[in-house]
Amino acid sequence: MTDRPYDPAALLAACARGERAALQRLYQAEAPLLLGIVLRLVRDRGLAEDILHDAFLRIWRGAAGFTPERGSPRGWMCSVARHLALNALRDRQRLVPLAEDSEPLLAEHDDPARHAEGRRLEGCLQNLDTPRREAILAAYLDGCSHGEIAQRLQAPLGTVKSWITRGLKALRECMT
Repeated sequence: MTDRPYDPAALLAACARGERAALQRLYQAEAPLLLGIVLRLVRDRGLAEDILHDAFLRIWRGAAGFTPERGSPRGWMCSVARHLALNALRDRQRLVPLAEDSEPLLAEHDDPARHAEGRRLEGCLQNLDTPRREAILAAYLDGCSHGEIAQRLQAPLGTVKSWITRGLKALRECMT
């Protein structure tokens, strides 16, 4: 599998068929990104590595449920990791404060295509108006609930939900 171009959708389909080499290839390609997402949320390397392990187990077991029509493979895998991290935070009953000296939004990766995609995403985020961008970042990078975002941005809950929904739609359009 390593001599073929990287195709995460095909690798997820291969995982659904029980091909372990496909999971290994997905892990090699996606683990740095997923670890970064989880680490930003839980801020504990050991816990983040445990969550990453659990995320790949869930990806392996749930690969048959992935449907490309509903989103990208990478987005689905990020969602799996993010949800596990948020569950771990809820289990520990703590909030993760937004640090002023936090790491850059998207770290550089060895994969030039992923780096280009990250730059494109950052550009698309910059095109959003400030409230939408802040709401999306608070939800997806800081793990805040809609209610917490409403408090943070001092905006009505319905408005925050609308900002996130419309902002995500704009990001999807910008990325395609």
